[in-house]
Amino acid sequence: MAVATRAPLIAGNWKMHGTLDDSAELVSMLKKVVARPKDAQMLLCPPFTYLMAVRKWLKESNILLGAQNLSHQPDLGAYTGEVHGSMLKDVGCSFVIIGHSERRQFYGETDDLVAQKFQVAQAAGLTPILCIGETLEQHEKGKTESVVVGQMLAVLKTVGVAAFSNAVIAYEPVWAIGTGRTATPGQAQKVHALIRATISKHDATISSALRILYGGSVKGDNAKVLLSMDDIDGGLVGGASLKAEEFAAIFQAALN
Repeated sequence: MAVATRAPLIAGNWKMHGTLDDSAELVSMLKKVVARPKDAQMLLCPPFTYLMAVRKWLKESNILLGAQNLSHQPDLGAYTGEVHGSMLKDVGCSFVIIGHSERRQFYGETDDLVAQKFQVAQAAGLTPILCIGETLEQHEKGKTESVVVGQMLAVLKTVGVAAFSNAVIAYEPVWAIGTGRTATPGQAQKVHALIRATISKHDATISSALRILYGGSVKGDNAKVLLSMDDIDGGLVGGASLKAEEFAAIFQAALN
């Protein structure tokens, strides 16, 4: 299991899925799994439209609430369709996902834009979950290290290493998601160690305490071995987070 001082975080990214009824049933089942304080944390990140409802259902539970994205604008204003970090904080969010691979791929989010979002998230009192990772093409060309480190340095340049004392990083090997290819626990650990070493060059204390999640198709049957790696401190879970039994199994693996 990861270093004891880094409590595992199991985050569920619901993406653009679900209905109110589906969400209510899922939350009800998960609350039974996280009925009392544990040595790990569970985080749910539903679509914007369900945040208020999920907040209500999570009342008096130990499950945390987060959002999947936020505006890069530092101030409130005439930005139709955008959601400010303060609004997310106001509805009970404590975390927000930043720079997810789908945001980068489908919506053209650049490293610089992601860095801005990281900064405004923290200014609003939210803990950013910074997603980084290489595509299949980059992986096959042996560019994993340069891509991952480059994405991190873009944020470090903007916010400084001290900001990572209140942040989480999620490594997403994009090439291993929905491609039929699989990243082994050893491959995942190698990149997680690289991420920690990159931060350590700037501040070893912050690096040691930083939680790094794995986001490469985490499931109930592979969670335990992944979480046994020295530098893997939890998971950013996509599809499996929509299935109560599967997501509960991943969470239970973080407790053992």
